[in-house]
Amino acid sequence: MKKIRKWMLASVFCSAFLFGGHAASAATTHTVKPGETLWNIAKQYGVPLKQLQKQNDKYTDLLFPGEKLVIPKTTISASEKDLLARLVHAEAKGEPYAGKVAVATVVLNRVNHPDFPNTIRDVIYERSGGHYAFTPVQNGTINQPADRESRRAVEEALAFRGLGNGSVYFYNPKTAKSKWLRSKQVTIVIGNHVFAK
Repeated sequence: MKKIRKWMLASVFCSAFLFGGHAASAATTHTVKPGETLWNIAKQYGVPLKQLQKQNDKYTDLLFPGEKLVIPKTTISASEKDLLARLVHAEAKGEPYAGKVAVATVVLNRVNHPDFPNTIRDVIYERSGGHYAFTPVQNGTINQPADRESRRAVEEALAFRGLGNGSVYFYNPKTAKSKWLRSKQVTIVIGNHVFAK
C-alpha cells in the first residue's frame, strides 16, 4: 500500500511539473483594455505591429475591451535591445524623438536586408574597409548607458518594423564626407540626420 501511495505521489508531482513546464512555455496573451490600440500593444511588448496583426488575424484596427490577443514571441533579446538603445543614445543624442526611432529603424532594416548582417549585434559592430559602420562603436560612446527616451525609441522602432520606407543609412550632412553615401536616395530628413536607402 505504501508503494502505491508513493507511486501516486510521484506521479502527481511529475504531472504537476510537466504541466507547469507547458504553462511556462505557453504563448503570452494580452487582455485588451478600453482605449488600447494595436499600435500601443505592439509597442508595449516590443513586437512588430504587422506580426501582432497577423498572429491575431486582425485586418482592421478594431479592438474590443476584454478581447484576448496572442502576443507573438520576440526574437530580440533584452541584451540586443540594450545594445540598440545605447547606439541610439550615442548616435542621436540631442535629436528629436522621431530621429531616435529612425536610427533604431535603420539598424532593424539592415538586419532584414540581404546586404547586411542578420543580427542587431552584427549590424552594429560591422566593419567595412577597416571602419566601423557606426561612429559610437569606434569612439566608445556606445558603452554609455542609454537614457529612457532611447529605450522607448527602440520599442517604437520594433513595433514599426516593416512599415517604414526602407532606410538603411543615415548621416549628418554637415559632417559626412562620403560622396557614395550622399548619392543614396533620401527617404526623410529628421533633425540633423538625412536617412536614405
